[in-house]
Amino acid sequence: MNQQMEIICVGNELLIGKTLNTNAHWMARLATSLGITVSRITIVGDDVNEIAKTIHESLQRKPKFIITTGGLGPTFDDKTLEGIAKALNCKLEIHEKALKMVKEKYEAYANAGKIERVELTPHRTKMATIPKGAEPLPNPVGTAPGVMMKVDGTLLIALPGVPSEMEAIFEVSVAPLLKKEAGEAMFFETSIYADNIMESTLAPLIDQTMHDNPYVYIKSHPKGEEKKPHIEIHFSTTAKDSNTARNRLGKAMVQLSELVQRNGGKIKQSTRVSKE
Repeated sequence: MNQQMEIICVGNELLIGKTLNTNAHWMARLATSLGITVSRITIVGDDVNEIAKTIHESLQRKPKFIITTGGLGPTFDDKTLEGIAKALNCKLEIHEKALKMVKEKYEAYANAGKIERVELTPHRTKMATIPKGAEPLPNPVGTAPGVMMKVDGTLLIALPGVPSEMEAIFEVSVAPLLKKEAGEAMFFETSIYADNIMESTLAPLIDQTMHDNPYVYIKSHPKGEEKKPHIEIHFSTTAKDSNTARNRLGKAMVQLSELVQRNGGKIKQSTRVSKE
């Protein structure tokens, strides 16, 4: 089963370093915890051609999910849906259900005294103008709906860039789809910490342990200095139940710990196996 997902983040503010890409971090973490493999994260600017090119290239890799963030609002630089339409060679059209969602939001703003009157201006209607064949996703906390459409075997989902809006739509409309696709698979992880061993010495020990434990992924993260190495060793696996995960991770941890100690290193601390 193809359980891969690609994330495409849209926005010049991400490319120039004005805004930290917390959306990708949050989404990748949650998707991984649900048993989905995030295979690629891409950042592109507010350019229709770049967005279209990136979407097209992603579709050619045939992941199960492609999720974009950013570029769904009412301003001139919100171009994600236009880019998607160009990538798919389809038209943008006002979607009545999406228009109703937008109108109801502005009616709520008017009732709350945030705006004087409800008027569906061209800029507001823009948020309900989506690629032909797509369906809108309700936005519990903001105005612009999310957008979802099936392209061959890939589910293409566009979410707003405002973190609170992205997270709300993801949790309500997207997470259940990921969970259904992953089935019983869940992601488990744990770490140990090694001192007095350089990463170059640790590398072949990790290679050997991963070879002997093919379902466990191991990655080293240096935390100290070259002269005083302190390395986090992160173990992860995807399994259908916690017992299988614990057995896999436990076996790999014991093996690598012994190898580290034989090579003069010290295991200082370990954390419990956790299910994200």
